[in-house]
Amino acid sequence: MNGIKPFSEACERNRGPILSVLHTVLARARYVLEIGSGTGQHAVHFAQALPHLVWQPTDLAENHPGICAWIKESGLSNVPPPILLDVDDDEWPVDNAEAVFTANTLHIISWESVQNLLGGAGRILPPDAPLCVYGPFNYGGRFTSPSNEAFDAMLRSRDPDSGIRDFDDVCKAARINGLIFESDYPMPANNRILVFRRDPKMRHRLPHSDTEVRA
Repeated sequence: MNGIKPFSEACERNRGPILSVLHTVLARARYVLEIGSGTGQHAVHFAQALPHLVWQPTDLAENHPGICAWIKESGLSNVPPPILLDVDDDEWPVDNAEAVFTANTLHIISWESVQNLLGGAGRILPPDAPLCVYGPFNYGGRFTSPSNEAFDAMLRSRDPDSGIRDFDDVCKAARINGLIFESDYPMPANNRILVFRRDPKMRHRLPHSDTEVRA
């Protein structure tokens, strides 16, 4: 990409509402792992607005040049270079974090990968630490808007393994991986932020889960 910054209009629109939630949820965090940093816009914006924490971006290798371009231009010292992280890998390159954030990933990746993401977060988070998930969700097997239904159809036409996930399915898969649902925040454009906490009763790291939740 030769240092050219990628740009997502959606990131520009949603960063303010997301930040309003993160100010509260991440108030006690000092090291946040972002899964699927994409363009890098969120990483830079949130790190600038939350200078008390280190915001660690991650993504597949092809997105690293764009993320690096955003970090370099920002001049921020609390955003390290992106780390290569594939949620489907048995071992993640980070083995502990005080919070995990991910945006617009669950409907892009397969359901198996969603479970792997939740499993990885459950392994690296200490008790009572948050996982924040931004994106669209269904409730009771129903779409929340005609636009989300059309978006889901587009996603599945491109990749049958993708699609908007159901809130109950995600919560069930999270519980299996030691993550307890805490809050559901409405966001613009029929999106949500779901906040989970690592079960404080589970003081030890979870093994890799072999339990599959059907969606």
